[in-house]
Amino acid sequence: MNNKIVRLALVLFAICAVTAGILGVVNALTFERIDQITHQKEYEAYAAVLGSESGYTPVEFDKAAFPTVDSVNRSNDGNGHVVVSTFSGAQGSITMAVGVDNDLKCSGISIIEHSETSGLGAVAASTSAAGEAFRAQFVGQDQSIALSKAGGSVDALAGATITSSAVTDATANSIACVASLG
Repeated sequence: MNNKIVRLALVLFAICAVTAGILGVVNALTFERIDQITHQKEYEAYAAVLGSESGYTPVEFDKAAFPTVDSVNRSNDGNGHVVVSTFSGAQGSITMAVGVDNDLKCSGISIIEHSETSGLGAVAASTSAAGEAFRAQFVGQDQSIALSKAGGSVDALAGATITSSAVTDATANSIACVASLG
């Protein structure tokens, strides 16, 4: 009986070791490509929210005061900043780029990554008419941006109030972060 348990444990260990080795090799082979795709998505998001023909430069900011902000990047053209934040949505984390012009107004938002429910919160990132209309509401808004149910002018997505509120709050936080730069 003990020999069977030891043999089964060794077989299971061998299977796990081979599987882990294969996964390690696949990860090593695909890491560079995944990194390129991630950077391309970020660049496209930056261009969508605040175009800059000469690129962007990272800027130091108070991470303690703005814990959800991942990075702040100044446009080399001098037309504003792009703030990348990761915050909680209804189903998990949302990573979003927010363009903030020199007048401290939102020039656009682009959701880079999310895990929101398809057909509900995921509409915020979609290319559908509803997604485009939702994101268009943010353009020209300042730090006082709020959902209409809270006295603001941004209409929440139907059935996705938590996502809508999170995106609105993150936009206000991004504008406040740029304002704190001076």
